[in-house]
Amino acid sequence: MIAPQDPAEVVLHEDLLDYTPFPKAVALARRRAVRLVGEWGYGEIAGDVGVLVSELATNALVHGRVKGRLFRVHLVGTGRVVRVAVSDARGEALPSECEPGEEDLGGRGLVIVRGLAARWGVREREVGKTVWCEVDVRQE
Repeated sequence: MIAPQDPAEVVLHEDLLDYTPFPKAVALARRRAVRLVGEWGYGEIAGDVGVLVSELATNALVHGRVKGRLFRVHLVGTGRVVRVAVSDARGEALPSECEPGEEDLGGRGLVIVRGLAARWGVREREVGKTVWCEVDVRQE
């Protein structure tokens, strides 16, 4: 489980699934996240969470892929945030934001993550890394 930043924070919903490192898996992970987050009652942020899952899963596929290893998408919903974490097996390939040029076809993933998420970061693991982000739940 992704530990809450606040120890008093209660996890209301959680989903964890490993995916094969193929492009089709990114779309599957995105659709699953949108569906689950909507079912959990966070419909107003489901689209943003889907984009975040897509960006982080694409990064895991492109930059974190290790032959024979899966990548993992972990979603957690609390009363305060929806947390997305994507783990892969390449710990030496830590993400960093860059400013892509107008002609560059890629390099915007973390810029998008920064724009949609309230917080994001990277946590090194024994094998690999986890890139996580949080979207604040709008309080009514």
